[in-house]
Amino acid sequence: MGGPTAMLRPEEEKMFEGQPRGFPFGDFDLEDVMLPEGEDMGIPSDTDEDNQEEEISSESGFGNVLVVDNLPQVGPEKYEKLTAILTKILSGSGRIREGGLFHPVDEASKMSKGYAFVEYENVEQARAAQAALNGYQLDKAHKFAACLYDEFERLAKVPDAYEEPGERVFTPGENLLDWLTDKRGRDQFVLRYGDESEVCWNDAAKQQEESVYKRSFWTEAFVEWSPRGSMLATVHRQGVALWGGKSFERLQRVGHPNVQSLLFSPCEKYMLTFSEFPAGPQGRPHFLAIVWEIRTGKRLRTFDGPHEEYAVGAMARPDRGMRWPAFRWSGGGDAPVLLAHMKANAISVYQAPEMTMLDKRSIKMENVQDWEWSPAAPDATLAAYQAEQGNLPARVVIMKLPSREELRQKNLFSVAGITMTWHPQGDYLAVQVDKWTKTKKSTTTNFELFSLREKDCPIDMLELANKSEKIQQFAWEPRGSRFALLHGDGSRPTVSIYNMKDNKSILSIYNMKDNKSSARGVTLLHTMTNKQCTSLHCLNRLHMPTLQGGHNGVVEFWDCEEMTLLSAGEHFMAQEVAWDPTGRYVATIVNAAAAMENGFQIWSFSGQPLYKTAHDRFFQLNWRPRPPSLLSEEKQKEIVKSLRKYSKRYEEEDEALLAQADTEFLAEREKQLSEWRNWLAAKKAAVEEREAFAREQLGNRVSAHEEFVIQQVEVSVVLDVKEEPAQKL
Repeated sequence: MGGPTAMLRPEEEKMFEGQPRGFPFGDFDLEDVMLPEGEDMGIPSDTDEDNQEEEISSESGFGNVLVVDNLPQVGPEKYEKLTAILTKILSGSGRIREGGLFHPVDEASKMSKGYAFVEYENVEQARAAQAALNGYQLDKAHKFAACLYDEFERLAKVPDAYEEPGERVFTPGENLLDWLTDKRGRDQFVLRYGDESEVCWNDAAKQQEESVYKRSFWTEAFVEWSPRGSMLATVHRQGVALWGGKSFERLQRVGHPNVQSLLFSPCEKYMLTFSEFPAGPQGRPHFLAIVWEIRTGKRLRTFDGPHEEYAVGAMARPDRGMRWPAFRWSGGGDAPVLLAHMKANAISVYQAPEMTMLDKRSIKMENVQDWEWSPAAPDATLAAYQAEQGNLPARVVIMKLPSREELRQKNLFSVAGITMTWHPQGDYLAVQVDKWTKTKKSTTTNFELFSLREKDCPIDMLELANKSEKIQQFAWEPRGSRFALLHGDGSRPTVSIYNMKDNKSILSIYNMKDNKSSARGVTLLHTMTNKQCTSLHCLNRLHMPTLQGGHNGVVEFWDCEEMTLLSAGEHFMAQEVAWDPTGRYVATIVNAAAAMENGFQIWSFSGQPLYKTAHDRFFQLNWRPRPPSLLSEEKQKEIVKSLRKYSKRYEEEDEALLAQADTEFLAEREKQLSEWRNWLAAKKAAVEEREAFAREQLGNRVSAHEEFVIQQVEVSVVLDVKEEPAQKL
């Protein structure tokens, strides 16, 4: 091929190797490139504030080398012992290369110099080790100072003389609860599809989403709202960034290389970030968990090391790793903020902000296998399961912290497994108990139901008539006393709905013949058999969208006050269901795991489909949570009773919005029509000018239609077909 590319010099050919031929590199000047205003196209800028803490360059070849200072200075008699201790500590966050620990000794005094160089297998391990070891307290007199070798140049530029910083003018940030001031009381959700992340209003009145903020490459993994919705977290290779306010400005960022998971405290004051590293050919899998104070970005505590100590009971994976979340925050309210994790025969609890162990000792529990915090309680309440051991029975215990007072405990026998499910407001605890039969070849199932708001925390037991029937799902009704069971072994299971409070007429569809009840204080309200259902999603009045799964995403909305089917619909290929925080709307989702039909559909609480949006490579839809109401329960009940008084105004507002939407639609259509007419007039004028020029130049030799072939075509369209029986002759 010819052209400008043929004029390239040999060094230019090498420089532009792999580029499409024909580009005029010879006359190309990079300074001539103009990017769109306000868009950097992913190219870092020298003046960009976001790049002040960019990844450390490892061009020196020592990016995987860590320098650890403030080590004890010892003589020859203690040198080997100290080196062995250092090797054990330093290898906790990564594998040290063979001969990769250099612990220098002063030739004159024969004393160690108090620092060491550590070479890890790769840069990521060195960074993780630096995060874990910096500030590590070896003993009372020695606290590690860990620094990457490639940071030396930056640290060398720090002046020796202290320069007092100038006064900084305080600039108030944006209101983090700004979205709650929406006059129409709309909710927001965040979408993640392709390389885009977008925050939108759910505009049900106009039956569409309204974009609030959109950004490309905003996250490298996933996004997550804080529990009260004031912040949005984005995950990156270097760590986690937090965004909020009306313009979603960056509020905070914390450094945790290769972070994989994060967990906010319910009060939004603290955050835990987590990463794990697979085992090498001869090593063990290890992890790094860091607790941060969100407001200051201060690191409060670091947990790191091999998984073995933490991967216990239900927290252990088949690959010897640790299930997430192995660390869990206590519920909200006025209770102290606690973080806990399980280990062999104990549960360790730490209190924020000091992050010191509660009472300086773990809670001893022999053979503990699982535990769960109550999601909402005046005090931090913990439920734990201890498996059978020798002649000791299995045990479920409910404990109040920090007092360690046992509220209730229950002994169980022949236990094969246990699943604990807290009520969203902490009013009840359901314990699903799978028990071995006498032959140990099969299991039966029953439920132990704890009522924590009643005196002495009474326990009800619920058994199904078919004890061996598989329990597929248990779901509590939020802000209520009912729960639903999805049970059965086939593709069409049964849905049963129970109430914990009504003791007047205790019914059991399974034991009605002998007038016996399978639970002391549990009422069976309704049973739906042979349902195409794979999951239950309950909110407010226990409306239950039920998804068939697979191909036909059948969605049913049930009202459990009247036990009636409100409506049924279908969202083809739907895999997920997500209620908004108010219970007014629900989204059904088809994510990128499906090969087609990616996107979401919004429904009203009664099952009316509102709008549907498609996105290629659709990953996430997360509703923005709302903070707890500032109104008392009495005031909220009063407002609910007075809704009819406000309904007329709301209906008028909805009608005005629909009229506005129609007006905007008509105005947009008129605008498009006007643009089309202007374009058509311009084209006609251009054609007339061209024809006039042709006639002027060619005279009678030009024909206005010589460039066109006119054909007359007849087209038949069937508008309707109606069949009627022929009359007999």
